[in-house]
Amino acid sequence: PLLQLARKLPNMSRAQRRMPVMGSFASAYFVAGDTGLKQTSSVAWENKYIDAEELAVIVPIPESVLDDSDFDIWAQIRPEIERALSKAITAAVLYGTNIPASWTTNLGGAGLVAAAPALHKIVNTNYTDLYEAILGEKGDGTDGVFMLVEADGFNVTGSIAHLSMRGKLRNVRDTEGMPIFKTNMQDATRYELDGTPLFFPSDGSMVAASSLLISGQWDQLVYAMRQDITYKVLTESVIQDQSGNIVYNLAQQDMIALRAVMRLGFSLPNPPTRENETDASRFPFAIMT
Repeated sequence: PLLQLARKLPNMSRAQRRMPVMGSFASAYFVAGDTGLKQTSSVAWENKYIDAEELAVIVPIPESVLDDSDFDIWAQIRPEIERALSKAITAAVLYGTNIPASWTTNLGGAGLVAAAPALHKIVNTNYTDLYEAILGEKGDGTDGVFMLVEADGFNVTGSIAHLSMRGKLRNVRDTEGMPIFKTNMQDATRYELDGTPLFFPSDGSMVAASSLLISGQWDQLVYAMRQDITYKVLTESVIQDQSGNIVYNLAQQDMIALRAVMRLGFSLPNPPTRENETDASRFPFAIMT
């Protein structure tokens, strides 16, 4: 769901792309009388960057397994490789797991959860109920998840949640005991929050201890492909670990390996909004723990 929600930029022609982002807004003024002077205003631009980093995996298989197989093993391996690449990307962007240094710089931190200011992280047990924590505010006016995003001038366009949130949402009921987030008891539940889609990744990429729910204006998170997934069959290669030890010698061990490689970059330009022009407190996402 991360690549579905984030905004895809045109493919990159080199390893790094510069993205000019408006750093301050122009101001307009009323003219005093018929002969009043018109005032000037300036607009500033800042450079943001997106860097392509390589992601790869090699899957070795004994030739005897391929020969004795009754089905197309490669056809089963490729979707699994794609899921593994997707999980690695999601974990890096959300939590900084094995994140490249350039992505840490371009996202403003080691993943969105780490980059979010303390103001944009709430504990749901501090609220009367889950509905209040997500869509409303506490009695003292403390914002819930969606209101934190909106206070900075952004609109929530979608959310990603841990699988355990499904049960929590089903348990939110009105005064008559009816589920609030489900309107038709006969149809399968299509989860939405305030009319925006809610996704539950089942690949294990969401970390419940760090975030049960991440909501925000996802087109502010941008990515670009430098090289889409390419596959290569290796037949006579030597595969080593980080220490240089030989793990597999394909020729000697009668093995074949499938290598998958891709290159892409992520960035969070986080431009100023009319509601909040302060970089330190402005953020297009909010996290519930």
